[in-house]
Amino acid sequence: MKLLSGKTPWERTLPHYPVYPVLDGDITCDCLIVGGGMGGAMASYRLSRSGASTVLIDKRAVGHGSTHANTGLLQVANDKSLTSCMNTFGAEEGLLFYKLCREAVGKILELPGKLDIDPHIIPRSSLLYASFPEDVAPLRLEYENLAAHGFDAEFWEEDKIKAHYPFSKPAALYSRGDADTNPFRMVHSLIHKAHASGVRVYEHTKARHWEFGADGVTCFTEHGRISAKKVIFAMGYETQEMKKDRGAELINTYAIMTPPLKKFPKWHEQSMIWETARPYLYFRTTIDGRIIAGGKDEQLTGPLERETRVLSQSQRLLEELEALFPEIKGVEAEFSWGGVFGTSRDGLPFIGPHPEYPHCYFIEGYGGNGTVYSMIAAELLSDTLAGTARPELELFSLTRTTKPSPVS
Repeated sequence: MKLLSGKTPWERTLPHYPVYPVLDGDITCDCLIVGGGMGGAMASYRLSRSGASTVLIDKRAVGHGSTHANTGLLQVANDKSLTSCMNTFGAEEGLLFYKLCREAVGKILELPGKLDIDPHIIPRSSLLYASFPEDVAPLRLEYENLAAHGFDAEFWEEDKIKAHYPFSKPAALYSRGDADTNPFRMVHSLIHKAHASGVRVYEHTKARHWEFGADGVTCFTEHGRISAKKVIFAMGYETQEMKKDRGAELINTYAIMTPPLKKFPKWHEQSMIWETARPYLYFRTTIDGRIIAGGKDEQLTGPLERETRVLSQSQRLLEELEALFPEIKGVEAEFSWGGVFGTSRDGLPFIGPHPEYPHCYFIEGYGGNGTVYSMIAAELLSDTLAGTARPELELFSLTRTTKPSPVS
């Protein structure tokens, strides 16, 4: 699956990134992780701390799949609001999901001091603004639900928004406790640390055939075999090509990054900004003074058509950015790209076992908060593999109903 189109910005930020060999020969391990993106990176790092004998393989170089399209947003809030989650899954389960996200962001914020390559994880606040006047009441209800359960959030009226930003919106939800990151550096920093702690990493090593036995799984590659007691598939959107029950609806999404700005516009705390409209626009800054804008999602097309759409969609994103921040009018996009993006029908990721794949677990962090979901998955699956039951996995079951019946 071709995941990317256009020119992405991240590789230039780590020009001398770690490289790993191709597997040549037969090996054994407790756990094999398939995929060197964010899900595999998180899982390998977490398992390296548990002492399990772990191997990670990727058919490409590490971090060269959809990681390149990742815009590095790390938020407690999700594409699906807490209110919607509580209505869909029941108050207890909906709240559990948001608490797991908050816990995961907290763990991510602890990473920089533990890693040898700086992942550029920056704590941020977030502003979710009402796109239309009719969104104000639901946004106020969302604030009330967040505040009632201890989440750090404020409801801002139009005057307060205008005092902190150069634009006017009917209302907004302002929250703290989020972050942003450089996804390419983050993936490499996690896998580099895992490798230093004993995880064996092999790039350009494609799994060509699988045999599922009574005691484990055998993975056949071009130049060797891997015998594993357990397997974690962390292949992102390419999992769609493996399983019949695909679980996610794939679309095209687009993003741009500006050059470093000489002077920043009025932008309170350089918070992340997004909106209530669906599909939504979002905006963030970078450690070197750039702006990232993303969105303009549309129906999935072939790679060639997406390539031609990058130019026009990047221009539309620039126009949206200038509408919010007129001071930067005339700025160009130094990087413009498009990628495959997917969401599940109920808004939650898929994490856990699958009945048709014995001894295997899946990480499918579909949605706009995939990096946070990857941390949740790493925690739940590493505990599970160590023999600690994590009933939270039921929330993310790969075989869950697509029409849940909430329990009030």
